[in-house]
Amino acid sequence: MKAIVQDIYGGPEVLHFADVPMPVLRPRDLLVRVQAVSVNPVDTKVRGGGPAGTPVAQSPMIVGWDAAGVVEQVGPEVTRFQAGDAVFFAGDITRAGCYAEYVAVDERIVGHKPASLSFEAAAAVPLTALTAWEGMFEQLGIDPLAPSRPIFIVGGAGGVGSIAVQIAARVAGRHVVATASRSESADYARTMGAAAIIDHRHDFAPQVAELGLPGFDHIFSTARLENFGQLVSVLNPLGRICLILSGPASQALDVSGLMAIRGTVTWELMFTRPRLEIAPERQGQILDRVADLLDAGVLVSTQTQAFSWRDMAEAHRRVETGHTIGKIVLAVD
Repeated sequence: MKAIVQDIYGGPEVLHFADVPMPVLRPRDLLVRVQAVSVNPVDTKVRGGGPAGTPVAQSPMIVGWDAAGVVEQVGPEVTRFQAGDAVFFAGDITRAGCYAEYVAVDERIVGHKPASLSFEAAAAVPLTALTAWEGMFEQLGIDPLAPSRPIFIVGGAGGVGSIAVQIAARVAGRHVVATASRSESADYARTMGAAAIIDHRHDFAPQVAELGLPGFDHIFSTARLENFGQLVSVLNPLGRICLILSGPASQALDVSGLMAIRGTVTWELMFTRPRLEIAPERQGQILDRVADLLDAGVLVSTQTQAFSWRDMAEAHRRVETGHTIGKIVLAVD
C-alpha cells in the first residue's frame, strides 16, 4: 500500500510517499481503507521527536491519528463492525498512524461515522472531540444536569478548543467564555458557541471582571503552560483546571497558587485509554455519541481547510504556526 512515511526526524520535508506492507490485524482489529485524515499538533511533534536528521526508531514511521474510512476486513474477535461500515477514529499512538491507504485499529476505540458528514468533515473530529469530552466530563467532572455555571476555555478557535466550545455550550449547557486574539478567531469561537471572548495576550483577571464574573469553577486550557499563573488568577475556590499540554514547562510548573483556594489541576491525554488498556471501549462509546450529536446538528465539524494528502508537508507547516482555526483535513486520493 501507499503511505506517507519518514525515515529520519526533522521538519515537514522529511515526509514522503513509500510502498509499505499492509497492516497485520490483531484479533479485535479493523482493517480500514482510509478516505481522509486530519492533522493535529501531535503529528508534528512525533515527526520532529528527535534530533533533526537522526533515524527514527522503527523505519519507515507512519504518523497521523485522526481518520475516517471504510472497514475492509475484521479480526476474528470483532463484534461491533463488519466490512463496508463507515467509521471514524483517533487511534493509538503506540501503533502505526493513518497517513496510509489502510490502517489497523482496535474496534473498541472506533465510532460509526456520522451519516450526514463527508469523510473529510468526519475526519476532523475524533481526536479533538475525545480530548474535549474526556477533559470536561471525566477530568473536570462537569455534570450536564447540574445548574449551569460559566466555563473558561483557553484557545477557543483551535482544533481542540473549537469542539470543546461546542460541547460545553451545546451539550453541557454552559455559558462559555473563550480566549482568542484575532478578529477571525474570535468570530469563529463565537460561531462555535462562545458567549464571550477575552484576549489571551492580556491579563485574564481584569477582562473576566469586566464581564461581571468572579471567576470560574472549571477551566479547560489548550494553551502552553507559560500562562498557568493567569489560569489560577481566574479560578474560583475549589475550582478545577484541565490541561492538555505538558512538555518541559510541566517539569517546573508552579502550582503553589492552588493551595490557598484548594484548587485542582488535572490532565487530559486521549491516548491514555488505548495505550494503557484502561476501558478503551469508552472511546468508541464517546465517538458514537458524538456522531449522533453531529447528525442531529447539535455539533458541527470543525473542518476549515481541505487538501490532498499530497500536500501533507504544507499542512504540517500550517499547523506548526499555531494560528490554525479549526482543523486541516486531507483526502487520501
